Amino acid sequence: MSILIDGSTRVICQGITGAAGAFHTKGCLEYGTKLVGGTTPGKGGQRDSNGLPVFETVHEAVKATGAEASMIFVPPPYAGDAIIEAADAGISTICAITEGIPVQDMIRVKAILARYPRTILIGPNCPGVITPGRRVRDGVFEGGCKIGIMPGYIHLHRVDAPSTNAVGIVSRSGTLTYEAVWQCSARGIGQSTCVGIGGDPVKGLDFIGVVEMFAADPETSAIVMIGEIGGTAEVDAGRWIRAHSRKPVIAFIAGRTAPPGRRMGHAGAIIAGKDDTAQSKIEALEACGVLVARSPADIGALTAKALGVDAAVVGAA
Repeated sequence: MSILIDGSTRVICQGITGAAGAFHTKGCLEYGTKLVGGTTPGKGGQRDSNGLPVFETVHEAVKATGAEASMIFVPPPYAGDAIIEAADAGISTICAITEGIPVQDMIRVKAILARYPRTILIGPNCPGVITPGRRVRDGVFEGGCKIGIMPGYIHLHRVDAPSTNAVGIVSRSGTLTYEAVWQCSARGIGQSTCVGIGGDPVKGLDFIGVVEMFAADPETSAIVMIGEIGGTAEVDAGRWIRAHSRKPVIAFIAGRTAPPGRRMGHAGAIIAGKDDTAQSKIEALEACGVLVARSPADIGALTAKALGVDAAVVGAA
């Protein structure tokens, strides 16, 4: 199984005719995602460079295509309104890829989204979400769904995996998501779904929400959680895990050498107090029974160990 999306999910792209939207729409289509159209105000009735229909509004797109999910590549000043438009049109899963949305806009968006309890927002400033497809041949997959910018080929469907286990991966960092995926795939460990929640201080789905979904998924054997300095989301998730989850959880916290008061990469990655440091989060997670890797290079091996499978890279001499 998977969480949030699967091979039957019908997806639109908001901002489909922009450079980024067109490029990543093509990548998602090539992966096998059921992309059914997109929106660009002023270009309704046209076809995009991939031959998909372009609509004026998300309401029109949903009515014509039955879309359930959206990926947003709308410029920052307008992306907040694009999120609200998608929710109002009945989209259930919104992946806001756009980086640089003003915090004040996201505060407003969060307040409005409270009126739409059936809508889940992922991001903004995130790589998106992917449920891996089965490999048909090199570079060709089926039965999966990729919404966002992640490299699809590194992901491994559980049916294709030598190990019978599948892990769910959730991360604040896009790059570290890919690193964890690659290390697991290289060891024959498939993924149920991988979710990049983004590193902005105000965002949609957070660690607890994703971990709770993975804990309830019968085909997710373990959970990999990648966090960083700033905020309390990782520790809050650790407490939830200690109270509710029986699945092994492997974590990595980035930013062990970050100086206090200086933002590191993501807008939300800043040490504001002693509880925001990487070391304090590592200690808190370990107290909750989470296995914490000290280096990103150790994520795959620690995951294999937790699952009781061979930690060696598949095909290595």
